[in-house]
Amino acid sequence: MIFEGQAVKVAMDDAGVATVTLDLVGESVNKFNSVTLNELAEAVSILKHTDDLQGVIFASAKDVFVVGADITEFTSWFKLEDEELTDKLRHAHSIFNDISHLCCPTVAAINGIALGGGMELCLACDYRVMAETAKIGLPETQLGIYPGWGGTVRLPRLIGADNACEWICGGAQKRSADALKDGAVDAVVAADKVQESARHLIQQVLDGKLNYRCRRDELRAPMQFSPIEKMMVFESVRGVVGAKAGKHYPAPMAAIKTIEKGISQEMEKALETEIKGFVKLAKGPVAESLVNLFLSDQAIKKSAGKYAKNATPVKQAAVLGAGIMGGGVAYQSASKGTPIIMKDIRPEALELGLSEANKLFNGQIERGRLTAAKALKAMNGITPALSYGEFAHVDLVVEAVVENVNVKKSVLAETEKYLADDAILASNTSTISITELAKDLKRPENFCGMHFFNPVHRMPLVEVIRGEKSSDEAIAKTVAYAQAMGKTPIVVNDCPGFLVNRVLFPYFAGFSLMMKEGADFQLVDKTMERFGWPMGPAYLLDVVGVDTAFHADQVMAEGFPDRMKHEGINAVDCLFKLERFGQKNGKGFYAYEPDRKGKPKKIFDADIIEILAPTVASHTELSEEDIIARMMIPLCIETARCLEESIVASAAEADMGLIYGIGFPPYLGGALHYLDQMGLQAFCELADKYSHLGKLYEPTARMREMATNNETYYGN
Repeated sequence: MIFEGQAVKVAMDDAGVATVTLDLVGESVNKFNSVTLNELAEAVSILKHTDDLQGVIFASAKDVFVVGADITEFTSWFKLEDEELTDKLRHAHSIFNDISHLCCPTVAAINGIALGGGMELCLACDYRVMAETAKIGLPETQLGIYPGWGGTVRLPRLIGADNACEWICGGAQKRSADALKDGAVDAVVAADKVQESARHLIQQVLDGKLNYRCRRDELRAPMQFSPIEKMMVFESVRGVVGAKAGKHYPAPMAAIKTIEKGISQEMEKALETEIKGFVKLAKGPVAESLVNLFLSDQAIKKSAGKYAKNATPVKQAAVLGAGIMGGGVAYQSASKGTPIIMKDIRPEALELGLSEANKLFNGQIERGRLTAAKALKAMNGITPALSYGEFAHVDLVVEAVVENVNVKKSVLAETEKYLADDAILASNTSTISITELAKDLKRPENFCGMHFFNPVHRMPLVEVIRGEKSSDEAIAKTVAYAQAMGKTPIVVNDCPGFLVNRVLFPYFAGFSLMMKEGADFQLVDKTMERFGWPMGPAYLLDVVGVDTAFHADQVMAEGFPDRMKHEGINAVDCLFKLERFGQKNGKGFYAYEPDRKGKPKKIFDADIIEILAPTVASHTELSEEDIIARMMIPLCIETARCLEESIVASAAEADMGLIYGIGFPPYLGGALHYLDQMGLQAFCELADKYSHLGKLYEPTARMREMATNNETYYGN
């Protein structure tokens, strides 16, 4: 052993080949924190001065190679002055440059995931051997930045500018077959053969069969493009990436600009170009928001892990109600390995639920994500039932019947009779109080909420709702089941609407008030979509279901009459009365017809103007700024209320709930992060301009206190 640290070790064999092994002490994965980076620099410095060095292999002692930079530590760099951040980046560059200049061939033995800085370490080597099961990639654009340790310079020279733009701008993890096809790696082997194959590559160089120096010279030189070739490559890439990224996410387009400039420069100059662009992105608000989301996501997963740590796993689940939602729950459970009974009182409902699950499995087969055999095995994990015959063996039941308090109470009380004493009952209600639903149960401590979002297979969030009598064991088991289903659970306390719908309905209320003043709902939709929402409020109401929204609105109005009750008939009331329920029956704010793939496509229905006319009380000219403010202010204030009232435990959980549950624009980082970036003083002043609209637009006393004291929700 010629070097041994807390993260990096270097050993030399008798033939003069050194192996640099990454093995960060006390961590399950390797990541680039200051310890790893500094020890790598020290190890490479020793190798630079080692006589008769014949080759170097970079390997990992863990199941992964390197997952990337330690974001919790790395983000402190972003707060540095430009010159200090530039120096930090140059230090990292100097390490990787030293690797690329070693006096012998170098090989990365990629046994597992190599992302971000881990991938950039691999790119600094002459050759790369990859395990069949490994994945590599440069996901930095998902954090609002781009690769800053040489990735925008080395990858285009290795796999071509067009491929590199796709890899970097998309930020996806690439499987071994794709990496080999694009030329990012030189060989793909079984995981247990990676180091052996890397050693073989070095031997081929020593035997004169491979020329690593020639390869280095090619990769350091500027790339050769004619002006026409360059224009065709980058104009095409810009069009595709720009349309997908949109104006709120500057990192992908900045990456293209840096790659385009760098390919015409010598390596050292191109690396400086990368640094300059990276610094600009890292200091921007989008990077701050997206990094905050990443850290919040880690925090809520850690929180869920604490709940689930001591929970007994759910080995057999059941779902009550076999509609679209029930079918979705059944599919999700079975697809992740937990068998589930799907019960309904109607055979035709069971057929619908099974059809929904089968359709989803077929989609996975068509996309190549499942073999037919595996899909059939998973589908067999769903057992349709018209009775409670097998419920004595069920660990957890998800109730997903109609959103009616009396119907739910009746079904829950009946189901409880057939369950084991320690089985958990969970309601998929979206708004009804869990404490209220528990009143007729004999074991209310075994009952909680488990609120999925539609469509179940796509929406990552599950709200686990604690009622007044819900036990810690019930919450823990439900959280563990949600995790086993591949979902992100957030534990919230009971109130009408819980977290997500409680916050969403003031947003809808802001929309309804504008409609009452004669606003064009298409203009409101387009404005909010340009602002970053995946769909505007009218379109969202159609997707959620106008009937669902109508019933939920009544629950919210009863729960919070001071600000969520409205006088007279609004647009949602009007559409509900006319049974224009949205996508589910083809007409709502918009009309719907199937597109080429059979999915509902919204079109303007001229009748809607006359239909909504009776709900319009006045006509107010609204600017784009007015529309955004009137939609966002109630949502942000209600989110703050949820935190103040301990409905949700932290700002991170509140913000991630909105990101995952209703598609809050990620570039803003969540409602509370958005308030932090705007400043509470500025927000309160903005809200006061709309105080005439009622209590929905009135910041809480605590918000005003925080504004006066210059406090933030995320602290410093």
